[in-house]
Amino acid sequence: MATTILGGGIAGTALAGALARTGDKVTLYEQQHTGSAGGAFLFMDDRGHDALTGLGVNADALNAASRSTLGMDYTNSAGVNSSRPNSGHRVWLRANLIAVLREFLAESGVDARHGARIAGLEVESGVATLHVDDHPVVAVVDELIIAADGIDSVVRAHLEPGRVPVYSGDVVVYGMTTVPVELHSPSEVLHFYDEITSRGKGSTFGHIWSGDSAALWFLRLPRDPLPSDDLGVRPVGEWAGEIQAATPSNTSLLETLLARTDSVHVSNARSLPLDNATPPNPSILLIGDADHAITPAAGVGARDALEDAHAVYQAITRGESPAEAMIHRRARLRADRERAQRLIRQSTGRPAST
Repeated sequence: MATTILGGGIAGTALAGALARTGDKVTLYEQQHTGSAGGAFLFMDDRGHDALTGLGVNADALNAASRSTLGMDYTNSAGVNSSRPNSGHRVWLRANLIAVLREFLAESGVDARHGARIAGLEVESGVATLHVDDHPVVAVVDELIIAADGIDSVVRAHLEPGRVPVYSGDVVVYGMTTVPVELHSPSEVLHFYDEITSRGKGSTFGHIWSGDSAALWFLRLPRDPLPSDDLGVRPVGEWAGEIQAATPSNTSLLETLLARTDSVHVSNARSLPLDNATPPNPSILLIGDADHAITPAAGVGARDALEDAHAVYQAITRGESPAEAMIHRRARLRADRERAQRLIRQSTGRPAST
């Protein structure tokens, strides 16, 4: 089978490399010249790592480029506290995960076309035509197209123009210290802290530190979305005042982290509902954030995308329908999200924010 994959992020790169290793002809388009850009960091549980190794990515390389955690704890300013042990969670700098996957891709035989932005898609009489910037128009006949091109997917805009991303009500600020720090909180634990205000839940602050590497932290700020010019990497000084004002219960800890952080990565938290999704197209599939992006608060976006890739990979290699595999994936996603909301309500005493 010939497969065209649009998007060289985590899921697209892993799937492309896995399929090419079976002898399939695989073409990958990615708008970044050296692969999907790295930004901030992510947490991924054992399910995400099982999907990666199931796709053929070397487990030793994955472990060497990430670090394990001891567990997670949750506290809020109203005195609610809960904790749970590690369930295979590892912490990643996104750039490090992309680097492992780029090496996996380079050794696979994929026709990887970086620096190629998909500007549009047309389908007529069973022929899909991709419009690629700075490249001839590519006609794809009798091939499977897999769109892993993110929450602003060009392919979804063609297939489902009415299904668009929704702002989730928070701006997310990611930071990393330039040097190791030693904090009063237990090390190697993912810490989450909610500020409770008279109006309900306020900001959410999270961090992890180990003593021998940079501390990672993030803050979710309920506010209006930012314009695109204010997103991405910004000097920490632009955000220090607002961060401190939003975290009155953690002033000392934030002062320590801010003083050792040079820049932050800022994004608008968005999600992509599945409620009005049309059935998966047998010849043009959406996977990952292109199909079901979830706000970073859930912490499972990368895992969900990789499980999509693994399910599609298994379907193709077994001679089964990848569209049917995505139908089952959507059912699993809905069940996972309903269960996660119940657990959040039980452990925090508040409604889940997705």
